[in-house]
Amino acid sequence: MRADNPAYGALLVSCAALMFASMGVLIRFATYQLPNESVVFFRNLFGLLVLLPLVWQRGVSHSLNTDHLLLHLVRSLFGLAAMYCFFYALAHLPLASAVLLNFTAPLFIPFIAMIWLKELVSSRVVIAIIIGFIGVLFVLKPGSGLYSTVALIGLASGAFAAVAMVTLRRLSRTEPPFRVVVFYGIICTTISTIPLLWSWQTPNVQVLLQLAGAGTFATVGQYLLSKGYAYAPAAQIGPFTYIAVVFAASYGWFFWQEIPDWISVLGTLLIVIAGVLAIRQRKVPVVV
Repeated sequence: MRADNPAYGALLVSCAALMFASMGVLIRFATYQLPNESVVFFRNLFGLLVLLPLVWQRGVSHSLNTDHLLLHLVRSLFGLAAMYCFFYALAHLPLASAVLLNFTAPLFIPFIAMIWLKELVSSRVVIAIIIGFIGVLFVLKPGSGLYSTVALIGLASGAFAAVAMVTLRRLSRTEPPFRVVVFYGIICTTISTIPLLWSWQTPNVQVLLQLAGAGTFATVGQYLLSKGYAYAPAAQIGPFTYIAVVFAASYGWFFWQEIPDWISVLGTLLIVIAGVLAIRQRKVPVVV
């Protein structure tokens, strides 16, 4: 039964946003010494290790008993693709910009849900999407060379994440959240081992600690997010996930002296406004 406590739900979602922004900081530090392929693998591995005691406690058969393995695979593949793009963007873009582009997923979801789930898209959502993509253009800065190329990869992380979220919506009809998270961890960890065959570099202790922290922050963030949605509808508290952009901007200024120009700030405001409007019109979870 859903508890009616929007204030507490908003607090949990805001804490989750802090976890996701903190994960971004540790990922960026790790990319200084490891290639993207290794960073993605260790983030998944440590996230899975956090879950294993809970799997053992609840029972392996109960945690993995599913009739929807294909949907789990689709969700995990697109989530993993989003992760590769997002971590690449974290390494090459200002921290707040990389996080923001990953949070464009709500702008893609209506189109995917319309095609896949046959859901109708209201005129308000269409307006929100138009506003959001105008903001994306400001952030991408067409014609600015490499920055635009890397930003497009960051935007792709939002598009891939949107497909993962729509798949998650299908899975939520029959699958409990914990089972979805466990399958995601297992599949992503397994598949992300493949690129290590040609890109392996042995990490030092410092990098392992950073990646362990990133995996822990991501897992705790997902838990806080799911708990937050148990206390209030997504339309009420979902917009608080965008506080992650504020946290990321603060981290970027503190660690790397990153100060966005006015065009990026305007684009950020438009994307956040559009994302909030889209979330308030639809039940949109945010997954990192």
